[in-house]
Amino acid sequence: MPDNQEPERLAEELCDQAVDAYADGNYEAAIELYQKALELNPKYGDAYTGLAMCHQQRDDLDAAIAVTRRYVEVEPDDVLAFTNLSMFYQKKGMIAEAEAAGAEARRLDWKRQLKEAKDKKPGE
Repeated sequence: MPDNQEPERLAEELCDQAVDAYADGNYEAAIELYQKALELNPKYGDAYTGLAMCHQQRDDLDAAIAVTRRYVEVEPDDVLAFTNLSMFYQKKGMIAEAEAAGAEARRLDWKRQLKEAKDKKPGE
């Protein structure tokens, strides 16, 4: 495996460990592992999502929102990120923000569907 793949592989391993810690209810350990994974691979969507979910489980919606907004800056076309952002805002009572994030998630999903339909060859 080339050396440039090593950080991504290590980030994946850390995320796997974080998922196990999360499943055990050890959110602090999971948070540490997700943060280490993001240090190795700052564009790793699963790490952002897992980290945000850990913060949500700890009732720290501000941190969950901050992590998800940071991910949206890295990956502005991620439907799940906007869906999660909408959920976090709603739980926090920020209805206008929740509706805006939800609308963006729907827009991105429609955009994805249109692209798939356009890319699909006739007769498939």
